[in-house]
Amino acid sequence: MNKIILDQEEKDILDSFDKGEFRSVKNKNAEIAKLRQYAANTLQKNKRINIRLSERDLFGIQTKAVEEGLPYQTLISSILHKYLSGSLREVQKA
Repeated sequence: MNKIILDQEEKDILDSFDKGEFRSVKNKNAEIAKLRQYAANTLQKNKRINIRLSERDLFGIQTKAVEEGLPYQTLISSILHKYLSGSLREVQKA
């Protein structure tokens, strides 16, 4: 019998599933359509800008992008989109 080896992220997902933390979406087709529209709006890139950043900030963004598995310019675009749409929230530090 082959033993399946899971990484930590896969173990966390399996644990969440076993705890019943996943819930079905009520109207799956409508939810998929909404998310597709969000993706299309977010990914539509028809303007180009230049921006100057400190080397430290650029390195930080590139590091976060690698962690997220995204190109850093896509991460910057996503952050700006979330900010403008009101879905980016500041976390209050204790």
